[in-house]
Amino acid sequence: MNALSIQWAPMLPLWLIGGLAVVAVVLLALAFWRRASGVWWRLGAFAVLLAALANPSIIEEQRDPLSDVVFIVADESTSQRIEQRGSQTEQAVAHLLTRIGAMDDTEVRLVRAGDTEGALDVEGTRLFGPLRQALAKVPHQRVSAVILISDGQIHDLPESVASLGIEAPLHLLLTGRPDEGDRRLTITKAPSFGIVGDQLTLSLRVDDLPAAAAGGSARVVLRQDGVATQGIDARIGVEEQMTFELDHRGPAVLEIEVQPGPQELTLSNNRAAVVVNGVRDRLRVLLVSGEPHAGERAWRNILKSDPSVDLVHFTILRPPEKQDGTPIRELSLIAFPTRELFEVKLDEFDLIIFDRYRRRGVLPSIYLENVANYVEQGGALLEAVGPTFATPLSLYRTPLGRVLPAEPTGQIFEAGFHPEVTDLGSRHPVTAGLDGSGNGEGPPTWGRWFRQIEGDSIRGDILMQGLQNSPLLILDRFGEGRVAQMMSDHMWLWSRGFEGGGPQAELLRRISHWLMKEPDLEEEDLRALVRGGQLQIIRRSLAVEQPEITVTLPSGQTETLRLTPDGAGRSSATLAAGENGLYRITDGVLTTLAAAGPLNPLELRDPRSTGALVDPLAEESGGTVWRLAEKDLPALRKVAADRDRHGRDWIGLKRGGGYVVTGVLQIPVLPALLVLCLSLAAAVLAWQREGH
Repeated sequence: MNALSIQWAPMLPLWLIGGLAVVAVVLLALAFWRRASGVWWRLGAFAVLLAALANPSIIEEQRDPLSDVVFIVADESTSQRIEQRGSQTEQAVAHLLTRIGAMDDTEVRLVRAGDTEGALDVEGTRLFGPLRQALAKVPHQRVSAVILISDGQIHDLPESVASLGIEAPLHLLLTGRPDEGDRRLTITKAPSFGIVGDQLTLSLRVDDLPAAAAGGSARVVLRQDGVATQGIDARIGVEEQMTFELDHRGPAVLEIEVQPGPQELTLSNNRAAVVVNGVRDRLRVLLVSGEPHAGERAWRNILKSDPSVDLVHFTILRPPEKQDGTPIRELSLIAFPTRELFEVKLDEFDLIIFDRYRRRGVLPSIYLENVANYVEQGGALLEAVGPTFATPLSLYRTPLGRVLPAEPTGQIFEAGFHPEVTDLGSRHPVTAGLDGSGNGEGPPTWGRWFRQIEGDSIRGDILMQGLQNSPLLILDRFGEGRVAQMMSDHMWLWSRGFEGGGPQAELLRRISHWLMKEPDLEEEDLRALVRGGQLQIIRRSLAVEQPEITVTLPSGQTETLRLTPDGAGRSSATLAAGENGLYRITDGVLTTLAAAGPLNPLELRDPRSTGALVDPLAEESGGTVWRLAEKDLPALRKVAADRDRHGRDWIGLKRGGGYVVTGVLQIPVLPALLVLCLSLAAAVLAWQREGH
């Protein structure tokens, strides 16, 4: 298409041309006043000259029209996977692409946004950010319309359509049903950390959307690391509190779930999660040395070097057989507070250690029975045996013997040997990968020990062995508690660096933490974490063969994975973490949780479809909100900028009228030769007229 226009290019400044025009008018007025003949011809001559000085030209632009551009923004956020919203979206996209594709002067730009890879944005569904990026590539005059296909839950709405830099209509094709309802669970307050064993509190709220009548309640269950611990009946619409205890240090995933409501769009927001980091208060350890010996100070130094350990240590220096009648007040020794330790405050200790202890009448049988009950009810006991373990003075011959995993044979080995990790121990977290162990590829490189008390293992796991493959380190569970036996009193040689020493401190740390049920040292353990967009699963087990792992995604879909052994009793698998939320991982026996992204995303706080958020923008632009569940897909019409932009069964696309100029032709209106001829002709005629 071509377009004509007139362009003025004055040969003189406009003020000068204006001055000449005024002079001409004055002279012509004087001539008219005198009724001179030939005035009209003079007027014609002046007009031609002034017009020539203005230098008008006809400009002809050669224009190629540009097609209008329609932007379609398809919402692919997590809430769009509810019910039929996804299929509604794809049907609408296909319909629009077909209809717009049939228009000769219109092209379409499809923008998929919100959650293209299943990862929820921390700030919810974001459609206008990608739209702005797409709009920046097109001149605003070419924008014919913006059509959103969404459930209306958009969290980056602009203040106005004008802020987008367009003058086109904005339409919303709304997915979902008009009568939707949903139940949601919200954590209103939760601690970020807590002391293991202390009572902690979190606040929650259950809401039925739309708001339900007061008085109803719903069952809420709290799970810690996948294991249900307690539940409450929470009132609908009222903030409630739940108390819980952390049973281990380190991060603990708390999952809170409410039962389904009368209306449900998704169960994803019926669950919420928080991560609480457990920290231990100072560990209270009771160390009872049966007699002074070389290893006593080594035990004390190792335990005292740990700032998290509050150590109570007693060494029996004056057993009953050494009583000579001297009053205790005259001795420099401290009386052994047996009743206070083994009856009154026994439950306050996290770990009890008997180091080369033997029956000497210091601890009555009732107190040793208390220790056995302490273990059975969840306590931790470590015995480092001495030579007397092979004699009738052994602790095994007391009420405490029922919790010990090894029975003395009466044999004592007095010879040099290197402690060795057993095949089972190479897979057990307490002894797997100890420095100097050889890791199954060679003999240990640590120093020798020179005494071992033989015992028959009647229970438990043998992790280390010594002379004649006799058990050296045995771990066992008894009741709710745990027991460890070290069948030698020569571990202190490692602390002294004899023959290069060994990992005494590390071994004792692991034993102690296993006894106190630290999850990092559990034999059967299932861990998972999300790192770098990957769900990493680690299964630790004493078994050689590992079962398959089932992963339940936040969306409810399941994946089955086969673990790959990677040594030291561990197997692993990875899975792309394409969804944010809670992943539930189980092997049929153990269950764990892993959190990806925001645990309580904005996207699912209210999954109901609504046009209320976009409606002001649509109204401002002349567009409309079109609910797909109530109407057929709309027809499309091209409309002028000043006409209605939607109707009963159609939505409008504004005619843009954009073009690109491909050429310009300039034609002077008054060429110089023509001006000269006209001026001379008018002057001659004026003179001729005056001559008559």
